[in-house]
Amino acid sequence: MRVKILVAAHKKFPMPENRNIYLPILVGAKKNYKPGIDFQRDDIGVNISAKNPNYNELTAIYWAWKNLKDVEAVGLVHYRRVLSTHRKGGFPSVLNQEEIDSLLLNHDAIVPRKRHYYIETNYSHYIHAHHKEPLDQTREIIKTSCPEYLDAFDKVMSRRSAHMFNMFVMKKNVFDDYCEWLFQILTQVEQSIDISEYTTQEARVFGYISELLFDVWLLENNIQYTECYWQQIGKKQTGKKIFYFVCRKFGLNFGKTHF
Repeated sequence: MRVKILVAAHKKFPMPENRNIYLPILVGAKKNYKPGIDFQRDDIGVNISAKNPNYNELTAIYWAWKNLKDVEAVGLVHYRRVLSTHRKGGFPSVLNQEEIDSLLLNHDAIVPRKRHYYIETNYSHYIHAHHKEPLDQTREIIKTSCPEYLDAFDKVMSRRSAHMFNMFVMKKNVFDDYCEWLFQILTQVEQSIDISEYTTQEARVFGYISELLFDVWLLENNIQYTECYWQQIGKKQTGKKIFYFVCRKFGLNFGKTHF
């Protein structure tokens, strides 16, 4: 299977060695590019590179959707988060060709294992970490423009776990369908809210919303997926996560930092 897995990065960073599969891509390249970074740029061809401060790694997904043609499967990981069949190992243990072929033989997509919140729903976790209005507006747009997804949206919001990070490997036709739906929704959300007063962190709102929309789309379309491990390259900042989680639960706001 002809596969391209984009590795999203905003700066120079070590990358997986198998360049036949893994394609480092500089996100926000319209502003971030510096001489000496030999990654694919997300501002070449049809692109939304300029929206990277608000769309995060979605600018890489959009670039792949519009510009990758001669492939049978498309994926995305991050320069500090990767998909693997192993718990540990870093870049040497990332998904290889044989593993991808095997996993996609009877599935449409490979996704990371769910992140569990246990004492919070996906909805409550989101609004404790971010502004509430964009997520509520997303529901209204789904209700109006694609009401067949509303039940799936409500179910995902009430769950206590989700496939996060916008990481996956999908068969190309499935990927194309997902992008068509996702960017149509996000464009409408973007046009209906004002983020001009948001902090730099919170201005990344469309990337955050898309993490939850991914499960909405998987559920409504009954996508046959398989899960694998995700690994963090470098420190996980567990202490900071716990600190900010406790602060949010008590209504304290320190910039609503998201990890």
